[in-house]
Amino acid sequence: MLTTPSLPQKERALQLAWARYLAYPNFEHFVEFSLAVNNCTDALTQQSQTGLHHVCRQLEQQALTLFGDESSHPVAKDIMCSLGEQIARLCELLRRYHDNEGEITEERRARQRPDDAPTALITHNAQQVFLVGEHGARQHELATQLGYFGISVYEGGWELPAPNPSGLGVYLLDVGEQPATRWLSTLQQLRERIPLAHIVCLGMPNEFVAMNQALQAGADHCMAQSASLQQILSQVLAHEETEEQESYRVLIIEDSRTAAHVINRALEERGTLTQVLYDPLQTLSVIRQFQPELILMDMYMPSCTGVEVARVIRQHDEFLSIPIVYLSAETHVGLQVEALRLGGDQFLTKPFNPVLVNAVVKSKIDRYRALRHSMQNDSLTGLLNHISSQQALAAALERLRDGESMAVAMLDIDHFKQVNDTHGHPVGDQVIRSLAWLLKQRLRRSDIIGRYGGEEFVVGLARARANNAEEILDRIRGDFSRIVFYGADGHPFRTSFSVGVAVCAEGASAKKELKGLLEAADGALYKAKRQGRNRVALARR
Repeated sequence: MLTTPSLPQKERALQLAWARYLAYPNFEHFVEFSLAVNNCTDALTQQSQTGLHHVCRQLEQQALTLFGDESSHPVAKDIMCSLGEQIARLCELLRRYHDNEGEITEERRARQRPDDAPTALITHNAQQVFLVGEHGARQHELATQLGYFGISVYEGGWELPAPNPSGLGVYLLDVGEQPATRWLSTLQQLRERIPLAHIVCLGMPNEFVAMNQALQAGADHCMAQSASLQQILSQVLAHEETEEQESYRVLIIEDSRTAAHVINRALEERGTLTQVLYDPLQTLSVIRQFQPELILMDMYMPSCTGVEVARVIRQHDEFLSIPIVYLSAETHVGLQVEALRLGGDQFLTKPFNPVLVNAVVKSKIDRYRALRHSMQNDSLTGLLNHISSQQALAAALERLRDGESMAVAMLDIDHFKQVNDTHGHPVGDQVIRSLAWLLKQRLRRSDIIGRYGGEEFVVGLARARANNAEEILDRIRGDFSRIVFYGADGHPFRTSFSVGVAVCAEGASAKKELKGLLEAADGALYKAKRQGRNRVALARR
């Protein structure tokens, strides 16, 4: 999987770009520096690093203000000194964030390694949560519930906790009945002392001024007094779901080699994977081969116009959703509107700001990916949907080598209709989401997890034998059965799930066994139900 450059790489690129500008303070080098800052800001936004993001965004805004043109550079010496100090502070924080990520990063990476031994599937999260502020039964219950997801919780009252060695973690600031002056002061101190923290304010007054003050003071998220325990759990668990992002793929259709080089360099500095096409008549074959997520295209080319190329692209159903952005010196509004009407998504006029081009590329591709995700994934849990699950399992079976096996499990929440009838469908949805989170927490990211329908899930564990799969899923089952949910009336309850596991035969013939595996796992699931539920049953094959 192609991925965007890491933060250390971005930090080094930023330092190098700034060193070039200091040595030769011209406009071209300031453009490179601005792009480097923009790349860092985007990466920190993706990783939900609000503290670092604040520092980086301030530097980015100043850089864009100073952007200008050739006549604007070099900037004044006092401004250059100020920029240098901000860059030094940002780079120090970036290094600390990377060097001290520790167990959290290792735990995430462990779940991504496709060649882990089956026993390594049993993982627990190294994430730490710190409770600051009001201390009572609700906070203690929150700590207990998070523990079932493998998350350590430290309760310290209003005394600010010492930063943990990594400087990371989630800090839940419960404002309770405290006056705004007190919790705001605590929030500001927390953000200043632990700039890498993810801070969530709990028990917030449900009104604009207080939430705006909290966000300005450095909070990542605010949750109103009415927020339920399950909603708070959702916020903490969602923070852990940040995944390493694949590189963006952009096709540049441009007859000018000079213009294509400028665009290509601006995108590649961000880590975008690009391909340049000088002959628009080859567009369809290149799209099929390169599979771009966005097309940047000149409006006027010798053989045809960009609008003509876009109209041909839009004749193919499989290419309908690919964003097309025009790049041209055309300033006639009527022609721009017509170009957009005939298949384009946005119009950027030349000469363009490369930071703006990168921002447009990011925005369009993120939306394109969100659309694809909504088609392939379940909207409630974010897991693969029924069809995508089957496709992923079939592909995993095809990848098996001789001597390798694969376990497929069907999971079903016990007495789920009773949960819905007694506590309501919103609570039932929360139960389903919690099981989805637990599965994602405990299994490798290379494993397959899907919502098969209703309260039923499917899991595919590559290179796992029957005893490994049974042990892994039984441990998850035990933890899930201890999670406390709350009905609409506030009454607590617990629930459980049953599991059926089937393992394919070893060897090449296993590649044709998906239908049989699913049927066997489903039969074992019903066996577990007949034996009393809340258990794991193995299929005999």
